[in-house]
Amino acid sequence: MALIYRETENNGVELLFIQRARREGDPWSGDMAFPGGRMQSEDATPRAAAVRETLEETGVDLMSHGRFQLRLSDLITRQHSRWRPMVVTPYVYEWQGPETVLPNHEVQQMVWISLDYLAAKENQGKIPWRTPLGTLTLPCCRYQGYCIWGLSYSMLQELLALDLDEP
Repeated sequence: MALIYRETENNGVELLFIQRARREGDPWSGDMAFPGGRMQSEDATPRAAAVRETLEETGVDLMSHGRFQLRLSDLITRQHSRWRPMVVTPYVYEWQGPETVLPNHEVQQMVWISLDYLAAKENQGKIPWRTPLGTLTLPCCRYQGYCIWGLSYSMLQELLALDLDEP
């Protein structure tokens, strides 16, 4: 996964989110996320996979216009309908490229959201998530009808703790 931020003209910081395209059978269809995906044989490292997937999904070329900052903590999850664990490794990049990008069919929309907004307590909420064992209430951040939750929310919280606004 790639967490991509950019500085704004007024010295703020914005973070890039994608809204996943709606697809039959995808439990996270339409959810907000960070670009990224599975490693493929041509990927030398998980970071290379994040860079490739970001380019494929969004047109954001991190090799040309991204400045690698750091790796966040690995997260353990599983693929939908499979029990085998999967490791998700988030990488943080500063975007220094053009604003024009070309998302592919996997992305419904791309949204830049202010870190100040994402950190504000009044924008935090809860979302019910149904499991076979019952409904859980999970933390989330709401933005203009979008809901950032789950792994994306966990990565966001770790990033916010770093305070990218600091020089």
